[in-house]
This record gives sequence, structure tokens and C-alpha cells, in this order.
Amino acid sequence: MPLSLGNDVDGSSRIILTEPRGSTAEVLLFGGQVISWKNERREELLYMSSKAQYKPPKTIRGGIPVCFPQFGNFGGLERHGFARNRVWSHDDDPSPLPPANKQSSVDLILKSTEDDLKIWPHSFELRVRISISLGKLTLIPRVRNIDSKAFSFMFALRNYLYVSDISEVRVEGLETLDYLDNLMGKERFTEQADAITFDGEIDRVYLNTPTKIAVIDHERKRTIELRKEGMPNAVVWNPWDKKAKSIADMGDEDYKTMLCVDSGAIEPQVLLKPCEEWKGRQELSIVSSSYCSGQLDPRKVLYGDN
Repeated sequence: MPLSLGNDVDGSSRIILTEPRGSTAEVLLFGGQVISWKNERREELLYMSSKAQYKPPKTIRGGIPVCFPQFGNFGGLERHGFARNRVWSHDDDPSPLPPANKQSSVDLILKSTEDDLKIWPHSFELRVRISISLGKLTLIPRVRNIDSKAFSFMFALRNYLYVSDISEVRVEGLETLDYLDNLMGKERFTEQADAITFDGEIDRVYLNTPTKIAVIDHERKRTIELRKEGMPNAVVWNPWDKKAKSIADMGDEDYKTMLCVDSGAIEPQVLLKPCEEWKGRQELSIVSSSYCSGQLDPRKVLYGDN
């Protein structure tokens, strides 16, 4: 098994993944949630709220929550679904995925319970493999229908990225795409900007997005590249100052150093027949600072074959 610190004071089991150069990831069985990702210089790459509450069943604001079987308020269930406030288990049989390095990877599983079936009447198995390598964090989610009938679901990985100054950040790869604006009653618009920059609240679900998106942090001279498969949507969210003050588990100034850029299968939903399995993949990686200085052609980063 990966290195585990056992139970925290709140009773949640915490798993530490390591790779030889010193980068780490921390994962909780509660929510199957990554709560920390540090590079080889021990710099934190994920945002965690200054008021995060580690008190199950309260959800934890920050890291990478798993949203299933609903995203946001795109349905009648609790916001972002219930997978993020359930206790997951180690998955001893992650086939057909190949065996993973136990120091740098962990396989987790969440199975529907009788209580879940009362809320959402579909039997499922939700699996996630979490792996780290030098400069890279990879999550492979899978959903299997073990019910006798087909069902539809939404899925998203909510990536709370830690940034130096939100006003100095831009997102590339979503230009000219249509999006649903959650601040405008999910009305559909087309992105007009060459890159997304931030000077106020934003909450958008982009449709038919490319497999690669770049989050460029000018002040830190660092770019986080998001690569994804099986998740056609990308969500961009920052609450800005007024909304942040209304969120109980978020510091008033936290909006300045965080940005959510999520991978999702939200619109359209995924339809699974009995015994079928859906699989997604997300890879977060650090791109060299030369990207930020203009020495590297952004088009090669966003659309290249590497």
C-alpha cells in the first residue's frame, strides 16, 4: 500500500503518494479527494481554503473534489452530488487498468449503498486511480453500471488551483467556444476573448472543449497544463470578493489566490447501459516558465502531440 498516516484527528484516513524527486500528493478516503499536490521544491500547487473544515460529512473546500453523479445545481440532487462526502475504500481489483506503483499511485472505489439508492436509485461502482510523477498529477475516474437498467450521470473533477494573483492569470484554449453562464441562468454564449482573464466573478461551463487547456500564472512564471480525455466540458470558476464573503468555509481574501478549472462530463450527460463502464482521464502538469516569457509557442503547448 502507499505510505499512509493512518487516521487524522478527525478520523479520516490520509494517504501520502511520493515520487523519487520529492514531489508528493495527499489523498483522503473521505471524498476520495486529493487535498495537496507539491512539486519537488515542496511548493503547493493546489488551493486549500483557509477556512476548510475537516469534519465529515462536511465537504472540504479545496484540492480536487470528485463531483458525482451531479455537477453544481445541474439537477435535483445536492450540489455537486454525494460522492465527495462519502468515505471511499481502497480498490484491490482495479482491472482492466494495469497494476500501479504503490508508492506513487492509489486506487480508490466508492460503491452505492442503500442510503445512496434512496437518493439516486442506480447501482454503481465509481473508481479513481490517482498517480503522481515528476511535475505531473494524473487522475483516472471510471463509472460502472451494475444496475439492471441504464442510467445517466454527470461527473467532474473540480480542480482548485493555487495561483499567485488571480488578476495576473490567464486561461488559454477556450477561445471561440460556447459556454453556459451560471451567473446568467445557464444562458448560452460564445467566448469572444483571445484568452480568459479575471476582473470579477466567473462561473462558466464550456462546451466541446479541447483536450488541452493552459492556466498561465504570470507572477509565478509558471503554467499548469490540463489535459483530459472523456470529459468534454471545462468549468471556470472564481467567486471574486462579494461571493467569497458569503461562503462560510472560504476566507474573504482567498479568491485572490485560487482558480477552479475543472474537467467534466456535464452537458451532455453520460448514458451507461448495464455492465458498461465509462472512463475519463485528467493530467495536470507543470510547464516550464519559458512558456510565460513567450519563448515557447503556446499553440504547440495547447495543440501539440506531446
